[in-house]
Amino acid sequence: MSERAGRIRSLPTYSAVSGVLTGTIALYIALVAFGNITDFDTNQQFVRHVLAMDTTFKDDDLMWRAITSTALQDTAYVAIIVWESIAALVLLAGTAMWGTGLRGGSVRRARQASTVGLLMLMLLFGAGFIAIGGEWFAMWQSKTWNGLEAATRVFLISGIVLLLIHLLAAERTEPDSTD
Repeated sequence: MSERAGRIRSLPTYSAVSGVLTGTIALYIALVAFGNITDFDTNQQFVRHVLAMDTTFKDDDLMWRAITSTALQDTAYVAIIVWESIAALVLLAGTAMWGTGLRGGSVRRARQASTVGLLMLMLLFGAGFIAIGGEWFAMWQSKTWNGLEAATRVFLISGIVLLLIHLLAAERTEPDSTD
């Protein structure tokens, strides 16, 4: 192997890739949480309409599920913002830990923090928005207040990053691995 190839192969690619991916997701969800805090009304209306089911087909067999109490709707919205904020902080911490791993430290804690943060996003966007919002509150029926495409995108990207972090970790333990 040439000297250049050896130097390239010895780069800490696992930590770098994992850190960049975790950092990208951390930035995204931090901006989402920041937007929800600074422009509270926009997504508050979104949550209110989804929970009220007032833009669905209004099928009597489903409308009993609607939550029309603005206090409950706003409580749900604040809980979403808190969850997003905590996930962002966990992912930012994971990103910083990946940086420590680049300097020769352990990446175990970085992988753990990233896993927790990514699973938090998958729970929020998968269980919260896709399953509960999309199916239970029939968000898919609304032409105006349908966030399924965005929720699916975040769910899938978070899942892909989670898989890559763990697949790269498994590859790293192979005998010829240098990272």
